[in-house]
Amino acid sequence: MNLDQLKTQLMTAARAVPPNDRVPYAFEKRVMARLVQGSRLDLLGAWSTALWRAAVGCVALVALSGLVALWNSQSPVEDLSQEFETAVFASAGSADDTW
Repeated sequence: MNLDQLKTQLMTAARAVPPNDRVPYAFEKRVMARLVQGSRLDLLGAWSTALWRAAVGCVALVALSGLVALWNSQSPVEDLSQEFETAVFASAGSADDTW
């Protein structure tokens, strides 16, 4: 069926029906009751969403650091434990940092 023709027929049929000015019974009271009620804040849902987003970021960070570690392990490197110890204790042996 031609969609333009169907659209035209539906618009013609809708325009033929006069608008109704009648409001349903107690409509304004129902609306006002909903406004007074308000919406509840779902704290558990907010925490759950935040933690799942953080978990996805952490997994991506771990995967990226694992790939970097694999890429760097192919080059010849001295003992990593010695390099780490040297980096950690580098400032401990300097004598010019007196209090």
